[in-house]
Amino acid sequence: MRSDWITHRRPDGEVLGWMEPHGDGFVVVDLLGRRSAEAVDWLTAEETLEERGIGYLADMYELRLDDGSWLRVRIAEVSTSGIRVKKDDWGAVGAPQLFYDLAFPVDEAVLRPLG
Repeated sequence: MRSDWITHRRPDGEVLGWMEPHGDGFVVVDLLGRRSAEAVDWLTAEETLEERGIGYLADMYELRLDDGSWLRVRIAEVSTSGIRVKKDDWGAVGAPQLFYDLAFPVDEAVLRPLG
């Protein structure tokens, strides 16, 4: 996380993302550290983060492994220190727990939404 990023929180204090000053506007940065394509005004940046929420963190993702293959994963932890994903086990009790630690921000070439 850069020092000039402005944290945007829900009323309950949960962080939704950041707004990065860019020229006369702000670039929206989500909890995975991914930036929006263009700068917008302050109100639009806040609204974008509010609309996006944190629900996308519960979505299914694919992780690119070192051999180039893709593995279906779920996000387990997110912070500016790093992102942790877990191999999706479809809720199987007793399945081995396989975790992968990723750098923040994570590039979409490494972790992408499934679908």
